[in-house]
Amino acid sequence: MRLPRSNQAKETIQDLIGKPQYFSASASRTRPYAGWKYSVAGNMSSQSNVSRRALSPSIPSPSASILLISPTNEILLLHRVRTSTSFASAHVFPGGHLSPQDGVLPPVNDVHRHEDSEPYRLAAIRECFEESGIILAKRKDKSEGLLPLTDEERERGRHAIHENQVDFQTWVTQRGGVVDTGNSCHLRGQTISLLLITIRLLSENLIPFTRWLTPVSLPKRFSTQMYLYFLPVPNPLSFASNADAMSQSSTLSQPRANTIYNPTSDGGVEHTAARFLPPSEWLSLYATNEILLFAPQFFLLYLISPFLSPSPSPSPHSLNSSSPSSIDISTVLQQRQALITFTHTSSPPWTEKCICPNQISGPGQQAILTLHEPGLELAGTHRNGDTERVIMVENRKGTWLPMEVRRKSDIYMLADSDRSGGEKL
Repeated sequence: MRLPRSNQAKETIQDLIGKPQYFSASASRTRPYAGWKYSVAGNMSSQSNVSRRALSPSIPSPSASILLISPTNEILLLHRVRTSTSFASAHVFPGGHLSPQDGVLPPVNDVHRHEDSEPYRLAAIRECFEESGIILAKRKDKSEGLLPLTDEERERGRHAIHENQVDFQTWVTQRGGVVDTGNSCHLRGQTISLLLITIRLLSENLIPFTRWLTPVSLPKRFSTQMYLYFLPVPNPLSFASNADAMSQSSTLSQPRANTIYNPTSDGGVEHTAARFLPPSEWLSLYATNEILLFAPQFFLLYLISPFLSPSPSPSPHSLNSSSPSSIDISTVLQQRQALITFTHTSSPPWTEKCICPNQISGPGQQAILTLHEPGLELAGTHRNGDTERVIMVENRKGTWLPMEVRRKSDIYMLADSDRSGGEKL
């Protein structure tokens, strides 16, 4: 998807490409990740600070985030408050830091610290509940649907857990549920067949989908495990009985197991709004400057958008009031299976890729964000990022923001075109 940018000649982009070897590991560290408000360009003191951080980088803070996908294949984004210390005013996926209650990770110098594991999964689901009010847990008897809870129960619970008044897993267990962490980590390294993918589609919802490591040049670093989670598609028969019950009473004493909860903000603590929309619509809102996205969210929305296209029928605003006729269940499932299949493509697969974005500076207000390096902590492992794509970014009022995703081969072609034209790169 191509986004609006300043009116500049094509040569401007060609100028910032440089020689193909600028994509090498050694040369692509010239500037840090575009999502944070930081620039190497500046006075000598700021550049010396960057050098000191590169020699003694900060330890990445473990965190986790979920790309939560609705029964109609829309994706949840939260609008962060302006006072946030990271991604202020931006639209983000639900997620946050790991807490001691989530479990123990390997030591700082262990590469396995940056792998999908139970603590990351628990943190992703806990943070999703705290931030959106959507509880990704099932009954202990593993019956269909999510754990049914009243709105009052969920609101009390999310705030109590956020304030560390109660342990998340304990709270879920006390209500007859179990956190839906799945078991993807046990399948790592296995050959994934289409049959196994289909089984996972039907039995598991939490799927790893890239890890992002902050470059060493930044003072505040994160190691963020991203996941996909597919909310259950309603069963038409049980959905009809639920609709009948809703028509008889404005409130239900106990919610039904096939209930899909609508997201809500956390009251302005970290977010001001929570909303499901198709990935393509989120990108369109960013293209028209109606929302703010940083590189990780922009790139992942770009990747999943072709798979989760809007259905021909209008998507309902309230997931609980949808009728089976408005949801083409077969199309929803086909789209989901296609996306899951995609996560197991490439080398390494998207379930294991680690992306440490690095920016190649150019003249003017535009630059290239490379995505192929895994970061300092995973250097020398197989956990490379995306070797096929780059993100074009531009400086908007001091913040580097994404413009479009380009194939790296296209960038090389532009550089070759410059050479043939006699321009010196």
